Amino acid sequence: MSFRSPYPVPGVVWASLPLPAFLIDAAARIAEVNPAGELFLNASARTLAGVPVFDRLHIDAPMDEALGRARSNRAPLFLNDVDVTTGERPPVQCNLQIAPMHDNPDIVMLLIAPRDIAGRLGRSMQVKTSAKSAIGMAEMLAHEIKNPLAGITGAAQLLSMGIGPEDRELTDLIVEETRRILKLLEQVEQFGKLRRPELKAVNIHDALDRARKSALVGFAAGMSILEEYDPSLPPTLADRDQLMQVFLNLIKNAAEAAGHRGGTIRLRTFYDQSLRLRGKDGPGRSLPLKIEIIDDGPGIPPEIAADIFEPFVSGRENGTGLGLALVSKIISDHGGWIAVESAPGRTVFRVSLPVAPSGSANETE
Repeated sequence: MSFRSPYPVPGVVWASLPLPAFLIDAAARIAEVNPAGELFLNASARTLAGVPVFDRLHIDAPMDEALGRARSNRAPLFLNDVDVTTGERPPVQCNLQIAPMHDNPDIVMLLIAPRDIAGRLGRSMQVKTSAKSAIGMAEMLAHEIKNPLAGITGAAQLLSMGIGPEDRELTDLIVEETRRILKLLEQVEQFGKLRRPELKAVNIHDALDRARKSALVGFAAGMSILEEYDPSLPPTLADRDQLMQVFLNLIKNAAEAAGHRGGTIRLRTFYDQSLRLRGKDGPGRSLPLKIEIIDDGPGIPPEIAADIFEPFVSGRENGTGLGLALVSKIISDHGGWIAVESAPGRTVFRVSLPVAPSGSANETE
């Protein structure tokens, strides 16, 4: 027997709430969940309906008592500085609001407000604005900067031919640093001029395998890359070259996280229908194809974890912070979703993509 919500869908305001919100019935089951709540639990409203709420939310507070008080008093209740986790991520300190619905007191709304959300939103907006300005300026100046840099490199190489070994170290440093700047400018240009994807039916495992082989003969030569593939996955709708670029960047990021000690990278694919990406119009889009790139490195520094996909945010010394920003942009252009979970010893980048509609042009056509 399927679960039927005892309360009607709350409508546009409910769907527009930026914070995770849940309607909970008298048996402590989830009656409704808004889109922000779906993302918070990484599950769809359909799969969550009728599920005991505290099977999916772990809250360090006497919630049964709090729900009972809100119902009996028919008044809202606030709990501040409470640790909340889904069981799959570290606890987040939140403020909770519990309020009974006026026309059905048995139904209680639980609103979860992570304490740092305002700060993260503010920082995100600042980063996006400054990054956009910086990228635009770099694009305008790239050509003018690259020309004199090429001249500097050539002059340093000519000087190195007529000087001793000690002075040659200085000219080598000049050449090395100018090449590093040129590489950064090329990355900025690539980020700013990324073309729209040419979407065709693409076999995810073919793209992953090409990226894996390329990595093993290059930047990941000293590492072990393991495959955990679901061979039954249908093709996705993607630009094959851009998808391979995403996988290469994520594998490179995992390899660089391991550093000189080496390590293991796992490439995992599976099918999961729990995530739907809701657009501005329409009921949403299912993203059931999952690709995970998992490394056993030290993890992402907590102070940058919330902004890791923003341009110029990097946890590595001399890192440009453009690789993951480019990955995020490509996945967004494909109508997909990317998320990260990180703790010391285990970092997971999870890409969610749609299934290619039947009759889609194949990448080989």
